[in-house]
Amino acid sequence: MASRIKSIFSGSVGNLVEWYDWYIYSAFALYFAPAFFPKGDQTAQLLNSAAIFAVGFLMRPLGGWLLGLYADRHGRKAALLLSVLLMCAGSLLIALTPAYASIGVFAPVLLVVSRLLQGLSVGGEYGTSATYLSEMADRKNRGFFSSFQYVTLIAGQLLALVVQLALQKVLTDAQLHEWGWRIPFVIGALAALVALYLRQHMEETDAFVKQEETEVPQGEIVNNQKISKMRVLLQYPREVLTVVGLTLGGTIVFYTFTTYTQKFLVNTAGFTKAEATLISFWTLAVAMVLQPLMGAISDRVGRRPVLLFFGVGATLGTVPLMTLLGQTHTSWGAFGLLVVAMIIMSGYTSINAVVKAELFPTEIRALGVGLPYALTVAIFGGTAEYVALLAKDQGVEAWFYWYVTLCAVISLIVYLRMADTKHTSRITHD
Repeated sequence: MASRIKSIFSGSVGNLVEWYDWYIYSAFALYFAPAFFPKGDQTAQLLNSAAIFAVGFLMRPLGGWLLGLYADRHGRKAALLLSVLLMCAGSLLIALTPAYASIGVFAPVLLVVSRLLQGLSVGGEYGTSATYLSEMADRKNRGFFSSFQYVTLIAGQLLALVVQLALQKVLTDAQLHEWGWRIPFVIGALAALVALYLRQHMEETDAFVKQEETEVPQGEIVNNQKISKMRVLLQYPREVLTVVGLTLGGTIVFYTFTTYTQKFLVNTAGFTKAEATLISFWTLAVAMVLQPLMGAISDRVGRRPVLLFFGVGATLGTVPLMTLLGQTHTSWGAFGLLVVAMIIMSGYTSINAVVKAELFPTEIRALGVGLPYALTVAIFGGTAEYVALLAKDQGVEAWFYWYVTLCAVISLIVYLRMADTKHTSRITHD
């Protein structure tokens, strides 16, 4: 049990570092954008940096595919090592790239390359870490242990925010624009090296080891011809569509009430940036604590009831919560409403990884979890903020609330029709 917990910890810490590196780009774009692009107005510079951020987002499905294949062929540990190595390289490249004034167009080109590496890394990290944590956990506590994927994901967001607040206190605005913005990327690269060291000492999962020992893996030989992992995956269309359906509502609710909320509190509710940052910080802290609690509940009552709790809550609660949040003028009021949203959201975030992992057999588990998830997040989660801001710009902000609700309804239908994976799990090794 001690070695199991140590391996789960090592995998989780690596996930934290990856998501810290992913979010630090957005957090410090205001400071580094002028260094990478020709002199111009701030909005144009931020748009350029945001476009490159989007490129990284679009790379996530490719990462889910490539690293999913790698994890199913060469092991979960090998893929997790490669994932954190890619993230380290991306962060280090951003930290060391000279400004546009020194190397011209090569500066934004190198920034794009770094985000491509990070997009591949994050895209591959989800499916592989979800598979690793689910396979490494014992059957009795699988929901609890796999919930630490989102504990560390949220912790990465919080750490990025803490580093930003600390540097804003220590350095002047001019110093942050000139060179201070490089510090968080150096921290990310160094932290990735620590995660790399920890992951080198992880154990491989029994499920993968025993599958490797099997002479003919299930579904890989047809008419004496070895077929690709993608063709094997296509033998499970219901499971793939289930991943898409259960992710759809969850990812939009997640990005709405975490990433977008900070801007919503300023633009719609009228809070200052400092107030919105503080509210978001403590809300995320609450969400982090909720993950293992909800995961443990799923180990007792099943995955499906917890998912249904999220589906019903998001369907009935999104419109009133967003409406009230836009009208509230007290920090405690906003915090209370967002805590309710976090409780509902945790019905999805805490167990979505284990549910997806339990749908697929060992030989295609990482690919089956990672690829359809990454595609759904890139299309719906990645565009949630843009859709919200577009609706507000057109004077129909409430339409976005109903858009989120509709996506939650689709996921709720999937939850109602799917089996409880706690009882039908394809993870057979304990």
